[in-house]
Amino acid sequence: MKMWEINQLSREDIEQQLEDLVEEHQNLRFQHATKQLDNPLLLRSVRRDIARIKTILHELDLKIRSEKAGGNN
Repeated sequence: MKMWEINQLSREDIEQQLEDLVEEHQNLRFQHATKQLDNPLLLRSVRRDIARIKTILHELDLKIRSEKAGGNN
């Protein structure tokens, strides 16, 4: 997920996306542990998406970024 895609979402949507990504990361880790994961680079991609979303949520908490949906800041 790209930053511009995250910036288009409201805070509630961002939090829901974070929950979904954490669940997906857990599933990918299980698949990797059982040697069922075809592309292990997916783990890195999901982990970085989680970091991006957590960064935006932290910026929203610090009032660095505006909370309006679709805002460009």
